[in-house]
Amino acid sequence: MLANYFPVFVFVLVGLAAGVLFLTLGTLLGPKRHYAEKDAPFECGFEAFENARMRFDVRYYLVAILFILFDLEIAFMFPWAVVFKDLGMFGFGVMSVFIVILGIGFVYEWKKGALEWE
Repeated sequence: MLANYFPVFVFVLVGLAAGVLFLTLGTLLGPKRHYAEKDAPFECGFEAFENARMRFDVRYYLVAILFILFDLEIAFMFPWAVVFKDLGMFGFGVMSVFIVILGIGFVYEWKKGALEWE
């Protein structure tokens, strides 16, 4: 029974070994130049401020939500493409409706200006 898990165990070991190897090589062979811009904390695409409780512009969150929405669209298309032949025309129709609904949402957001970044 445990013999069935041997390939998984080997896969985990190879992954861990590769991770440790690459981290070690990066530490030993990588550049060691430190400067203020490189060592500064970076988040959200703009300069960090002193107050952690400051308000963010709503457009930042809109772009993040839109990215997640269209990223999920692609995530649903990969499994569908794998079993496309088994699903037949019904699967094609369902995915077409899904893409049309998301396309309408995309056009709506585009027309409203949610993709504009000033």
